[in-house]
Amino acid sequence: MLEKIKDKTAKITIVGMGYIGLPTSIAFAETGYEVYGYDVNEEVINTLKNGKIHIKEPDLQQSFEKVLNSKKLIPTNKLEKSDVFIICVPTPFIKKENKKLSDITYVEKAAKEISSFVEKDTLVILESTVPPMTTDEVVGKIIESETNLKLNEDFLLSYCPERVLPGRILYELKNNDRIIGSSSEKAKEITKSLYESILTSGKAYTTDTHTAEMCKLVENSYRDVNIAFANELSIIADKIGINVFELIELANKHPRVNILKPGAGVGGHCLAVDPWFIVEKFPEEANIIRTARETNDNKPNWIVEKVEKEIKEKYPNKEKEITIGILGLSYKPNIDDLRESPSIEIALSLKEKGYNVVGCEPNVLKEEIKGIKNLSLKDTLERSDYLVLTLAHDEFKENIDSIMNKNVLNVVGMINKELK
Repeated sequence: MLEKIKDKTAKITIVGMGYIGLPTSIAFAETGYEVYGYDVNEEVINTLKNGKIHIKEPDLQQSFEKVLNSKKLIPTNKLEKSDVFIICVPTPFIKKENKKLSDITYVEKAAKEISSFVEKDTLVILESTVPPMTTDEVVGKIIESETNLKLNEDFLLSYCPERVLPGRILYELKNNDRIIGSSSEKAKEITKSLYESILTSGKAYTTDTHTAEMCKLVENSYRDVNIAFANELSIIADKIGINVFELIELANKHPRVNILKPGAGVGGHCLAVDPWFIVEKFPEEANIIRTARETNDNKPNWIVEKVEKEIKEKYPNKEKEITIGILGLSYKPNIDDLRESPSIEIALSLKEKGYNVVGCEPNVLKEEIKGIKNLSLKDTLERSDYLVLTLAHDEFKENIDSIMNKNVLNVVGMINKELK
């Protein structure tokens, strides 16, 4: 297997053609491997077969077309034998008895699906973010039970979590360090060689499986905790009537201080989800992590309360007659990813309270997003009496003067200064 990896003759199947699976497929195909991009969603596969990507990501369409035309990447909804299977499926959380618990259903299904094609020396890699003790104890045991093959003796299993930033995925796939965990030294060596083949400046590091699983969760929890500090500061600063963005800018002039910027909350499939996996496994110990999650989860509620207060002051006895426009519905600037978006939570909460609410999400070409009308910026400005600016999309920055001429709650703060 190692020789196949080194001479690029290994056949690779990526399971899941989403925000991580598709770019990962492209990266390996660009390197020269024969890559099969598998997904159960026939609409996704048909879109890819027709030469179009189904997600918004800079430079991805051009790179996809090249590997598709060269037949190095083959979109498919049928699995077949491969040397390497890489699982890149979602791992959301579910709410149960006031707790947020990991949902690894997609991982379990993927493991069962590929089991029919796992043979001796097949390498299986899990990239999906999972709670500790999932790779060997769930994926490994499923494959063992479905095939009668023995983990580490017959087939190989590694964990290599993705660590990319939407908007920079292709670049970071090739330049960020990768962490590889396995209970097999042979699997570590082969997996390391595989990922090093797509790295240009990043390095691949190996460790045991549980450490690698925790590493991914710790990285995102670290960022979540720091964002929670900034969001908490914004609430405190508002209470005493000072500009939190100026406060943070001045505090960051200290050589050992680097406070992040507050926002509408925390969204996406990583930071808003992954810390709960640690809390789930260690409920008595993960106190700071839990508090940070609760702080960030509550930020949209705080913004809704602030919006209601301002509207009642500006439009006394007429507040339910006005239209509120939410500028930005994705979870971060300039992407189309709506997962766990705090902006959508704000829009839906205001709508449930009886307000007329419209949205403007220029990165999503839909007339409606989760029951909220998705208008152009021009139409949103014309129809709205009050605006909530939740994201610094490029289009909003380019039209900031028109936006700020309206009654607006500027959640993103110093957007004018960022333009100078």
